[in-house]
Amino acid sequence: MEMEFMTEFPHSYIDRRPKKRARLAWDVAPAQPSAKAQSGICFGQEVENLTSYGPSRISDHASFFDKAMNYKGSPPWREDDKDGHYMFALGDNLTPRYKIHRKIGEGTFGQVLECWDRESKEMVAVKVIRGIKKYREAALIEIDVLQLLGRFDRNGSRCVQIRNWFDYRNHICIVFEMLGPSLYDFLRKNNYRPFPVDLVRELGRQLLECVTFMHDLRLIHTDLKPENILMVSPEYIKVPDFKSTSRFARDGSFYKRLPKSSAIKVIDFGSTAYENQDHNYIVSTRHYRAPEVILGLGWSYPCDIWSIGCILVELCSGEALFQTHENLEHLAMMERVLGPLPHHMLKRADRHAEKYVKRGRLDWPEGATSRESIKAVIKLHRLQNIVMQHVDHSAGDLIDLLKGLLTYDPSCRLTARDALRHPFFTRMQLKRF
Repeated sequence: MEMEFMTEFPHSYIDRRPKKRARLAWDVAPAQPSAKAQSGICFGQEVENLTSYGPSRISDHASFFDKAMNYKGSPPWREDDKDGHYMFALGDNLTPRYKIHRKIGEGTFGQVLECWDRESKEMVAVKVIRGIKKYREAALIEIDVLQLLGRFDRNGSRCVQIRNWFDYRNHICIVFEMLGPSLYDFLRKNNYRPFPVDLVRELGRQLLECVTFMHDLRLIHTDLKPENILMVSPEYIKVPDFKSTSRFARDGSFYKRLPKSSAIKVIDFGSTAYENQDHNYIVSTRHYRAPEVILGLGWSYPCDIWSIGCILVELCSGEALFQTHENLEHLAMMERVLGPLPHHMLKRADRHAEKYVKRGRLDWPEGATSRESIKAVIKLHRLQNIVMQHVDHSAGDLIDLLKGLLTYDPSCRLTARDALRHPFFTRMQLKRF
């Protein structure tokens, strides 16, 4: 059954850069005795002298804040670490509402904490942004994107849902629904065993639906990767896996994990770009970066599609397709797996990437930095061979889909909507009926 995801939305609003929001200050640094009273915003209300030791005189709102701070006070003030990360102890509060249970993630943006929400009586995930200007600005953009997505995805079936946000001790804190592990974490804990092709199909369909939804809203995620795709549920089952020798089950058979539910949601919209922004800077995490980004040709919606192609290969093989940290080696790996890069793309490489091209072709292996780099490229297989090593059925349809997703020329690459119409997805739907 063909699925459409056309969305009506206010183009005039989306074409504007998001406006910076008023700072929502719950807890600011303790004021010196001689310092003047500072004002802030707390849930849209004017306050004065809101310190880590509880509020002092607050005009017209004293009873509300006295009650809140007496209920569960703030922890002692701590300096951030040298990288601007928030320092905390388990059991601390993030405002009187949220109690820190444990840390569940960390990245360049900051930390993700599992917290108990005293108001909604549930666990939530709180993304605590580093107290550095550029990360704070990116967080405010992410909040705008999340709220825009939420207005058009009211059921929250595609993207993670934002519950709340506030500014606490110079850290933007974004509150999300609590989800399960990322696809990367699931693979890692499963000793990088590949997913069955039918599960890959279902995960790929949901991912393409989410990206179709975003692209309809003129948004480009730019950082799709297994770490940014979360299972909705953490539950899994164990099934026999006689091909593996890494773990031994109680009954004498080898086993692997499979998620009980295939439902996923996309997260991390801090790098999301609007259609009309400048698209000449570097985007995407290395392994999932499209060739037009590396060659400096500019990028748009197709860069998300390339990332999805890399993700699907990783899910069905258990390993990242392009495991590299060098641009030239990365391009050489692409040629090894997918064939030669188009001459017209190499010819247009910008001044930073033109050094990778000699006499109209990729400068490889002559330009390799080491023998190890050459060996890393040589050991790779062609795309169809990689898939056929791990996929027992539907291999032909999957290979054809991947070729469309991993087309070098972004203008010829499949769109997310076209990919959903591919036989890899539609043929199985017809069989069910």
